[in-house]
Amino acid sequence: MLTDQQILRIPGPTPIPPSVNRAMSQPMIGHRGESTSDMISDIRPKLKRVFGTEQEVMILTGSGTSALETAVVNVVAPGETAAVIVTGSFGERFAKICEAYNIETHIIEVTWGEALEPSAIKEFLQEHPEVKAVFSTYCETSTGVLNPIAELASAIKEVSEALLIVDGVSCIGGVETKMDEWGLDVVVTGSQKAFMLPAGLAFIAASERAWKKIGANPRPRFYLDMKKHRDNIIKDTTPFTPAISLLFGLQQVLRLMEEEGLEEVYARHRLMMEMTRSAFNALGVPLLTSGEDASPTVTSVQPTDFEAPVFRKIMKQEFGMDIAGGQQHMAKTVFRIGHMGYCSPADMLQAIAAMEIGIAKAGGAVELGKGVRAAQEIYLNEGKR
Repeated sequence: MLTDQQILRIPGPTPIPPSVNRAMSQPMIGHRGESTSDMISDIRPKLKRVFGTEQEVMILTGSGTSALETAVVNVVAPGETAAVIVTGSFGERFAKICEAYNIETHIIEVTWGEALEPSAIKEFLQEHPEVKAVFSTYCETSTGVLNPIAELASAIKEVSEALLIVDGVSCIGGVETKMDEWGLDVVVTGSQKAFMLPAGLAFIAASERAWKKIGANPRPRFYLDMKKHRDNIIKDTTPFTPAISLLFGLQQVLRLMEEEGLEEVYARHRLMMEMTRSAFNALGVPLLTSGEDASPTVTSVQPTDFEAPVFRKIMKQEFGMDIAGGQQHMAKTVFRIGHMGYCSPADMLQAIAAMEIGIAKAGGAVELGKGVRAAQEIYLNEGKR
């Protein structure tokens, strides 16, 4: 193995395109100067298209979790009740943030590896009319589940005035997002996944309905005050010092997305998901999620005849390939494959071929080449659909 070669097949951070690395290496500029304002002016409409909104998308210097906390402190007023849909570890993170601010929080538990049925949230809200905000992940990174966010939003609005706040950290930029059309009230994401950047930027947008709630919320906040960020972004600036190098990179990422075309970006992610899932199905290695609930950005595998940690260690030692482990109670039983951002079908064919060897060396009963062939057939048949 080449000692300095590293192949990232984890659900974040993800590989960075060479042109984005070059953009981020540009000389530093003043964050209050005209050049930065021009850059933000160029970024703003492109970000809106990725979010599927006419609303402003605010840019925070911070991790994705900073945007999750921003959503909580701006939307939920003292004394109000929230509900959190927990389909995995990052749903739990939303709940922990709410609890840190002493917000009364109802937890809607869903079996890890499954998405929430829209009828379940409707029934829950009918039983709990006091709930003012519902929090959910779009893609639950820890399980590879893609929750049916559009359907959940519709179900919520049938029975409640509660706002829907969506964590899209591990999928926005890789899956279709129509914030305005679907009626999503707050949507957040981060830079280090489908946005093909290092960690350090977070993005958040709010609906008109949410802005009314935010404006009336007396809860104290300073750095995370969405009103400050909106007042500044419309002037092509930020209220606090931005990560200029990451903004250089973001501008180039958005150019790349537009050059490829957002629909093509989403189709590429769906294709890589189908190739990966077909490969493991052909190899007889169980997947954690159903095809209906699966995310186009990350696939979770739950092997039965070999140990996930042993497999991951082999992949790292033999091929310099990083495969993510499971989280919490699934830490030793699941491994997760990222296929988002700067990733192509060719990358997945390479990864699947290597993983077949890793499975065999870990003690799994596989027929070499069977998974690769299944993935190749998905790729070849894609043009016939």
